Amino acid sequence: MTRSQLVQIASHLRRYRKISAIERVEDTIVRIVFDRSEAYYFDMRRGDAHIFRAPAYHRVRNYNAPFDVVLKKRFNNARIEKVEVLEGNRILRITANASSKYKAQRSVLQFEFTGRNTNIIILDEEGVILEAFRHIDAHTSFREVKVGVKLLDLPPRPFTPKEEAPIDDIDAFLQEAFTSRQEIRLAALKRQKIQLVDKKLQKLRKIYDALEDEAVLREKSVALQEEGNLLLSHLHTMRNYQREVTLKDFSGKERTIRLPEKSRTPAEAANDFFRRAKKLKQKAKFTHIERENIAGKIAFLEHLKSAVENAKTVDEVHLYLPKQPKTQQKRKNADANSETFFFEGYRIRLGKNEKGNISLLKSAKMSDIWMHLKDIPSTHVIISNEKKSVPYEVLEFAAKLCVQFSAVAPGSYLVDFTQRRNVKMREGANVNYVNYDTIKVSKE
Repeated sequence: MTRSQLVQIASHLRRYRKISAIERVEDTIVRIVFDRSEAYYFDMRRGDAHIFRAPAYHRVRNYNAPFDVVLKKRFNNARIEKVEVLEGNRILRITANASSKYKAQRSVLQFEFTGRNTNIIILDEEGVILEAFRHIDAHTSFREVKVGVKLLDLPPRPFTPKEEAPIDDIDAFLQEAFTSRQEIRLAALKRQKIQLVDKKLQKLRKIYDALEDEAVLREKSVALQEEGNLLLSHLHTMRNYQREVTLKDFSGKERTIRLPEKSRTPAEAANDFFRRAKKLKQKAKFTHIERENIAGKIAFLEHLKSAVENAKTVDEVHLYLPKQPKTQQKRKNADANSETFFFEGYRIRLGKNEKGNISLLKSAKMSDIWMHLKDIPSTHVIISNEKKSVPYEVLEFAAKLCVQFSAVAPGSYLVDFTQRRNVKMREGANVNYVNYDTIKVSKE
């Protein structure tokens, strides 16, 4: 963003009298609502900091870092006193006064569009730092950005004005800034996320294809059991040093059995055959469960890939595949049969398979919201509720997840939802439920 553009935007913002609401909606994006209804977004990512407007921009999660606490305390419902761009720098400064019945607090919100040093700094009226989006140590820069330190001014830089046409419509310009950047970011983000999903799919499909057939495992188990029985029935005719023996089986046919190298005697060999037979029998018994489990995960990832491919915005892609810290990733991997999403600060979980659905039903609180496709087998969805009403847009998003990640064709679907207390588990993930409402959503 050029200084000329910033100056024109600052002039446009002077028409507003009040900051009605302010919050961080994404890691680097702050939303400011002026005069109750006019929302502007300040994206302070390094190297591409800019201001934009958007018809809708969903909050990824609740931010409660010290920076966010001070930001809301100092600027929610604050009266704007001054909006300016500092001379010789790309720094937008908003001075506001938040009055309460006890006292008035004048604060400065400083947006620094300075390349790799891009920052948001909150100052008191004496220029002392109250909080900052990015803290900078004294040994890193001559200009320390630390709570309690008086902020030094950046030295003015000689700007050579570019020949830029005046912006006729600031709001349209900021909307276009959002649209053009989103298209580029969306295409790149989709490629990145789809590659990530494809990598996981490839790994799971390889494991799935390597699973042995249950019938073959059972046949091998039976054959080992028979060989063990044959050895036991002919122990009196065999010598301990024999490594191979030809015997008549129980139908009278001759059968050659080679004893395992680690078995010192035919009796040990028979026990080894029995042990291996039991192991194969158990493996055959549970292979279908493992197969169904992996198939469920594959189906989930295929639905996830489809959702990313059909996403219309960057924040929608981030909702499906958010960037998570390592600590959250470890916690997430603790239950590989369910997936967690965050929307407008609400935690939404869905089961990847029957095991995941059962786990969700058992772990959900009675006040949580449960969702399921009406009269159609589908994934179960749980919205963590904490006994408060859930906004319609959160219910709608969760219902879309329910449809998107269930094995259904494109079209319109009804999704039933109710509190978990109204859902009674039957066999497996089958349930009965009462006192429910229904929401209609579409799948493209």
